[in-house]
Amino acid sequence: MLRFVLNPELTEDLFDDVLDCWVDVTNAGGAVGWVPPVTADDIRQVATATFARCGEKGPDSLLVGLDGEGRVAAWAVLVANANPLMAHWRTVMRVMVHPKHQGRGYGADLMRAVADAGLRLGLEALKLTCRGGLGLESFYAGCGYQEIGRQPLAIRVAPGDDRDEIAMVTFLEQRA
Repeated sequence: MLRFVLNPELTEDLFDDVLDCWVDVTNAGGAVGWVPPVTADDIRQVATATFARCGEKGPDSLLVGLDGEGRVAAWAVLVANANPLMAHWRTVMRVMVHPKHQGRGYGADLMRAVADAGLRLGLEALKLTCRGGLGLESFYAGCGYQEIGRQPLAIRVAPGDDRDEIAMVTFLEQRA
């Protein structure tokens, strides 16, 4: 069972643990913004900018799922909209479960925790995008998201390997 923490204090150890998870997920083939192989140095700059906007430092929220040993097993970021007309929505990004924890239902647990965090933040809806060709849209549909559109061939994983970007949304008041 994971313990979820919204906007934890991002100590150097926690930063390194989240970054290591990001590297391990990417290198295991996860669709989290990079194509393997990557190192921590490849991702560090984006991670630093991402986490600088989270919690008291900015408008976004980091949600971390910790295992029984207090290590990062899963995490996601709820990104605020710059447009005040869309302040009641957030975009869910960087959804990941560490490879050593996959197959235990932690992805679904993470998405329930994301929805709970959205409700605690007073949000009405969450949107996300996912990479086509991996069946991720089926996973998110099982978590209450519905497909609202696609950008055909928008993600180039490798030369000749273009994937759709699939946009999905869930309305939180339906979950309450």
